[in-house]
Amino acid sequence: MPVLEKVQALIARPSVTPDDAGCLDLIAAWLTPLGFAIERIDVDGVSNLWARRGTTGRLICFAGHTDVVPTGPLEKWTSPPFEPTIRDGYLHGRGAADMKSSIAACVTAMERLVDRRELGNAANTEFSRAIDENSLALLLTSDEEGDAVNGTVRVVETLKARNETIDYCIVGEPTSVSRLGDTMKNGRRGSLSASLVIKGVQGHVAYPHLVKNPVHLAMPALAELTSTIWDTGNEYFPPTSLQISNAHAGTGAGNVTPGHFDILFNFRFSTASTVEDLQSRVHALLDRHQLDYQIQWTQSARPFLTPKGELCAALSEAVEKELGIATELSTTGGTSDGRFITDICAQLVEFGPINASIHKLDECIAVADLEPLARIYERTINRLMAN
Repeated sequence: MPVLEKVQALIARPSVTPDDAGCLDLIAAWLTPLGFAIERIDVDGVSNLWARRGTTGRLICFAGHTDVVPTGPLEKWTSPPFEPTIRDGYLHGRGAADMKSSIAACVTAMERLVDRRELGNAANTEFSRAIDENSLALLLTSDEEGDAVNGTVRVVETLKARNETIDYCIVGEPTSVSRLGDTMKNGRRGSLSASLVIKGVQGHVAYPHLVKNPVHLAMPALAELTSTIWDTGNEYFPPTSLQISNAHAGTGAGNVTPGHFDILFNFRFSTASTVEDLQSRVHALLDRHQLDYQIQWTQSARPFLTPKGELCAALSEAVEKELGIATELSTTGGTSDGRFITDICAQLVEFGPINASIHKLDECIAVADLEPLARIYERTINRLMAN
């Protein structure tokens, strides 16, 4: 089945988080004839699949998600979001770019690799040996766009308990910016959030000597928080950023000072900083300003990085040979399930189609990009096995 038909079959399944809508069953049916052992690791309504071919050598894994974000107003879509429609050279439908095309392209790449191995002629002897002496896998979930608590992380926990590790992993997130292949992610920043409450004493605005206004007290500290250079980044990452996202105080009355000032802020931090260092520096700053405060921390992602090496080189070479362009390494953007997989994987990158339409109305991918994407995945896996 061509890549296009696979993508269309997946888009036709309305797999809004965390409903898989039968996508994993369909993918398992594609993989089983290729010799993949299928394992379902479903948890509390979340569908997860671990499919592996081979038990020896290096393990090359593709990871992704079948779930998609909600469609938004159906009447604003040019064509129904779960009816894959080709229009002006683009395949439209929810999940077309994020990331059902990547899944279809990867399955197609693995089909071609296994079919090539099955030819069994003299020219393919060395390749057949490489296929048999190494392992392939897919790790897929229906819980990436949602809470991400019962998806990839649960599969990784299962594999970790069995002492299974992954040598190379490609996450099929849509990373390309202007054209297919121009960008791959070889890392992501961590995310550390804080809920800060500055305590004061509520009272009448006409009697300032009887109140303790937490907004006034907090201002110098907040100014210092937002102007502090937390780190200068490194070769792969920009400097760590602190952003205040919410600030609230007051009763709604114009003649009452607030009793507390509530602030939410977030660090997007690189491997140049640690959670412990950021937390200790924030506490030291607040203490230096002699504030009465409470703070709760939530770490939703830790940073990860795959330096230039075998995986980055193999994927870059595949893009150059297939498309004739140089792909750039990037660590920008939000988080992905790669943050979980790096617990058991030494080298991980994200690579996929153009991301301009993801999560939008009329999400789409250029039909002309589907076959090249599959060939890039195929070339990358082939090179890693040859290594």
